[in-house]
Amino acid sequence: MGDSDLAARAAGDVWVVFSRLRRRLRDLAVEGDLTPAQASVLARLDKEGPASASDLAVAERVRPQSMAKIVTTLELAGLVERHPDPQDGRRQLVTLTELGRERRLGDRRAREEWLARTLRERYTDEQLRTVIEAMALLDDVAHA
Repeated sequence: MGDSDLAARAAGDVWVVFSRLRRRLRDLAVEGDLTPAQASVLARLDKEGPASASDLAVAERVRPQSMAKIVTTLELAGLVERHPDPQDGRRQLVTLTELGRERRLGDRRAREEWLARTLRERYTDEQLRTVIEAMALLDDVAHA
């Protein structure tokens, strides 16, 4: 198998595995869980801080109308708040509430605990080190 064939095979395998894993983690959702779009907005606000709905729409690659619905739903659930932008009073900034931060961490923690338990049950320490090394390589690709 040539270098380009090897890279294509690796890319295909990574795509399939990540897709399956994403679906499996999404299947762990419980009633009242956030939609993937809502969870993504909470994660972005947690990592990057306050943002306008229009900035969130651009970052999440959705229409402004769709983001307005997402933000309104999150606001009604008490997970985000809107405040005037101190730099531009015409704009509103969406910020994560303490409840939103707790919810984000709780949902993530439950999924991470499932994944850690499953990895621990199925693989040796050496195999787990290989997974860690592979993730480091893929993280490097993600930042390329």
